Amino acid sequence: MRFLVDFDPAGEVGMERREAVLDEPPPLGEGAGPNAARLVAAAVGNCLAASLLYCLQRARAEVDELTVSVSGTLCRNEEGRLRIGSLTVELRPALADGEAALQRCLPLFERFCVVTESVRQGIPVSVRVGGREVGGGEAAG
Repeated sequence: MRFLVDFDPAGEVGMERREAVLDEPPPLGEGAGPNAARLVAAAVGNCLAASLLYCLQRARAEVDELTVSVSGTLCRNEEGRLRIGSLTVELRPALADGEAALQRCLPLFERFCVVTESVRQGIPVSVRVGGREVGGGEAAG
């Protein structure tokens, strides 16, 4: 179940060719890397963090640190097959003096995250920033 993924930047300036090993956990694989479901969670967390950081930087907030954690649930569909049931993202920005900027960004940053807004078409995603629930979180359908 081990796969090598080649993230070919296709000529993007400043991008090097990158590879990653994906693998399922035992007993299907050896756990030599994250599986696809973990990559989905990581992509959602990364996209939200980048979007929040960009908004805060545009608002001239001094961001000392931004940590992100993503947890998910697995469920079974009507046919008994495993699916990602939901994702919960916690963003924890450490701001020197950017509380006003954070308040301006909270209602905005999620809508600019391509991955999260796409994933939400089928998976509920809830987002918390510094312990505060923000945004949508509803899946379509």
